[in-house]
Amino acid sequence: MIVPYGHGFILAGVVFLLGLMCILVHRNLIMTLIGVEIMMNAATIAFVTSALLWRRMEEQAFVLFIIGVAAAEVSVGLILIVTAYRRTGSLDPDRFNILKW
Repeated sequence: MIVPYGHGFILAGVVFLLGLMCILVHRNLIMTLIGVEIMMNAATIAFVTSALLWRRMEEQAFVLFIIGVAAAEVSVGLILIVTAYRRTGSLDPDRFNILKW
């Protein structure tokens, strides 16, 4: 029986494009953070699909690494967003000039 693994890669591409559109369209830091998370999920889908296609288990170790990095990125990102909101009172990235001298 032939299993079409190409559908997994197509799904990963579509999910990645949705995350990219979320970053490009929405001018909000929280939506940007969500877009990055969606793009990391697309990479996870691609690694799982390639692990199924080539019957290798090393890609699943990469999946665990991606999930761990995504969890750390969310916690650090939310801390930065809360701090920036407290300083400026807005989540619009155009209003931030905190790092400028």
